Amino acid sequence: MSKDKLSHVETIKTQSDGLRGTLSQSLVDNHTGNVRPDDEALIKFHGMYVQDDRDRRQERAEKKLDKLYSFMIRLRIPGGVISAKQWQAIHEVSELYGTGVLKITTRQTIQLHGLLKHQLSDTIQGFLTAKLDAIAACGDVNRNVICSSHPQVSPVFEQIHNYADKISEMLLPKTQSYYEIWIDNQKIYDRSVESDPLYQDRYLPRKFKIAIAIPPTNDVDVFANDIGLIAIVENDQLIGFNIAIGGGLSTTHGNKDTYSRLATVIGFCSSESDILKLIYHVLTIQRDYGNRSDRKLARLKYTLDKMGVENFVKELEKRAAVELKAAKSYTFTERNDRYGWQQAHDNKWYYTLFVENGVVTPNQKEFLFNLSKLGLSDFKFTCNQNLILGEIALEDKWQVEKLLTQYNIGQNISNLRQSSMSCVALPTCPLALAEAQRYLPELITKIEPLLVKHKIDQEDISIRMTGCPNGCGRSYLAEIGFVGTAPEEYNLMLGADRYGTRLNQIYKSKIKEPEILQELDYLFGLYKKEALDHETFGDFSFRKFFN
Repeated sequence: MSKDKLSHVETIKTQSDGLRGTLSQSLVDNHTGNVRPDDEALIKFHGMYVQDDRDRRQERAEKKLDKLYSFMIRLRIPGGVISAKQWQAIHEVSELYGTGVLKITTRQTIQLHGLLKHQLSDTIQGFLTAKLDAIAACGDVNRNVICSSHPQVSPVFEQIHNYADKISEMLLPKTQSYYEIWIDNQKIYDRSVESDPLYQDRYLPRKFKIAIAIPPTNDVDVFANDIGLIAIVENDQLIGFNIAIGGGLSTTHGNKDTYSRLATVIGFCSSESDILKLIYHVLTIQRDYGNRSDRKLARLKYTLDKMGVENFVKELEKRAAVELKAAKSYTFTERNDRYGWQQAHDNKWYYTLFVENGVVTPNQKEFLFNLSKLGLSDFKFTCNQNLILGEIALEDKWQVEKLLTQYNIGQNISNLRQSSMSCVALPTCPLALAEAQRYLPELITKIEPLLVKHKIDQEDISIRMTGCPNGCGRSYLAEIGFVGTAPEEYNLMLGADRYGTRLNQIYKSKIKEPEILQELDYLFGLYKKEALDHETFGDFSFRKFFN
């Protein structure tokens, strides 16, 4: 652990009384729509962020009014699967509280925005009745565990998918403060039940992310995570996982000590109990050695690079009492979702619905609510911000198709748009420097004619946008990536491969829309003229400009 002075957030955590802080008092303080300053850090551990409407900041400041504070709440859904009844509950809660908009995140869950402080307890209790919670969906703990979404990729999909639940349960904080503050409103006096050998009273130095990929698909962007598990399947049997550690995309503009990093594969493990031990102790090493003085350098990737991969692995094998074996071979050949109807090995049918940037439109929302009332399907969130309607029996498929037709779901959408992704950014994210979710669809509309012009519109070119360098939209792994630097200004990133195994690099810095379109027009023409046979746009860009 760093011997430098601890950051203020570290003090808040250790003095929080199991993440309680003064949240109970903050919630009944009617003088502001916000919580107290220290509670802003603690409320994240309960699955919430404080936000305000940045579109209205100036107007309210001129009137000498407080910021228009609200809260975002994110659910913990390991593997991203919920039942029809749970979807109904989410729908009904969203109709009562917040903006009414359902947002599918890049981490395979859903979040609501615009919740007022007095609505938080009712919102959480509404979710709890459907056995949904927001525990550890944010904060310096393990976040929502994600897993490949499409059952048709493997006959042992369910067996692999179950690991998401097991890992999530193992890494949950032991404090009961979530229930005490939001559910029961009764103080827990027997704190022995809260003994937490993993997180202790200081938790992790920073957030922690885990993903499970099932080759040949890398829809989870497995190497962007602190821990990546790559399922190894032979003869339709799961024989274990390759384990990768140290991934993370977040950077800070102007800070050369920060960088994006892809996870390093450190070996293979076949035993479930040993895999869980290894995962657990990657976290204990990060807990003990991670940087607690500078939060910008606190992710596992920096701990790994500081210790060195070899030393880290030695410490991991010692703590877990497990010896890693040589990594097994695997291949990724896809990263996009499989849209429309697909049939899996269990003969059940699945329909993947495109949800642009994860924002469920009013038409989609009505369709999904009516579908949920039929009880024919479960709902699977994908890491590409889409939604799979799943486990539909052949004899029930016609009812789903009838609703799809009724609501005009599944209209023609360009390949580029289907391969797009963005973070929320403005107006609610306090870190955003530029637009993303509200702007990318408009920009794609202007890029699509360029693809047609150069006769490459059938290509599945990945395009992603984030409003700041933190990378929530995983722009650093896109063939065309945009990273916000200022209002209406972006770094244009090129050279990532199509399957999430190579980072992109800055091609042009701090450019606005006219130059973006000019550069892409030039690049598409160059690609059409000079690309090798079967060469993707990302591979061409890397070879042309960075190799």
